[in-house]
Amino acid sequence: MADKIVMYTDGGSRNNPGPAAIGVFIETFQKQFGHFIGEKTNNEAEYEAVIFGLKKIKQLVGKEKAKLEEVEIYLDSEFVTKQLKHEYKVKETHIQKLFLEVWNLILDFKSVECIHIPREKNKIADAMVNQALDEKENQNTLL
Repeated sequence: MADKIVMYTDGGSRNNPGPAAIGVFIETFQKQFGHFIGEKTNNEAEYEAVIFGLKKIKQLVGKEKAKLEEVEIYLDSEFVTKQLKHEYKVKETHIQKLFLEVWNLILDFKSVECIHIPREKNKIADAMVNQALDEKENQNTLL
């Protein structure tokens, strides 16, 4: 196993709130995921992506092995990154629930570090978000 598990996450909504999706690229395992998640705000989608990614890593390595793993999460949401690093307060109750879910998942690993990156360095996860949103949009136009 690699020294650290590296994951890129992104969440986005068209309109805010609006149709939303998540994108997750777990670089260490070369696995990528994109899912439509319904009507959400952009920040909710960003959190949902982190939650999905951490759950997916735990599923891939197993519950026991997860306790030994160090995870690096790269995301382009400075706001969410700063909340997860306790630099910004989490004021909205709907975001507090998502924050707590992330925090509980973090406890399943040896360590989890959230790192803010520019959007240009998050291309795969961003592409997964847009692909999921485009697929949903195309489904709706076919109906």
